[in-house]
Amino acid sequence: MEISELIDNFEFLDSWEDKYRYIIELGEKLPPLADELHTEEWKVKGCQSQVWVVPHRKGTVLSFEGDSDAMIVKGLIAIVLMIYNDKSPEDIKSIAVEDIFAKLGLAEHLSPSRRNGLISMTDKIRYYAQIL
Repeated sequence: MEISELIDNFEFLDSWEDKYRYIIELGEKLPPLADELHTEEWKVKGCQSQVWVVPHRKGTVLSFEGDSDAMIVKGLIAIVLMIYNDKSPEDIKSIAVEDIFAKLGLAEHLSPSRRNGLISMTDKIRYYAQIL
């Protein structure tokens, strides 16, 4: 799914209760992360829930797998992966992710700890874009 489609889907939903359900549905559609990847090496620090993000390089682009032990956070990971998957490191560094989150309304509707976790996820992906 493209980000523009995700934004359209969010705008179509009337209430934040519906949007939270949609976020959870996105998380449920994430492919499962292999048990052996649930390690400290891939864990994202700064998240209240347990979050893992695993990078993969395919030629000139990066893709990511992710997982969480919390349903809503797993949905947020799905959104983050939609934004960053299959992009070059240069593209990843140039994405104005805060603008996308603002269009989705995430900044004002997530708890401070979830917002911090979301920032930690994007920071980790930008870190991978620098080193891979």
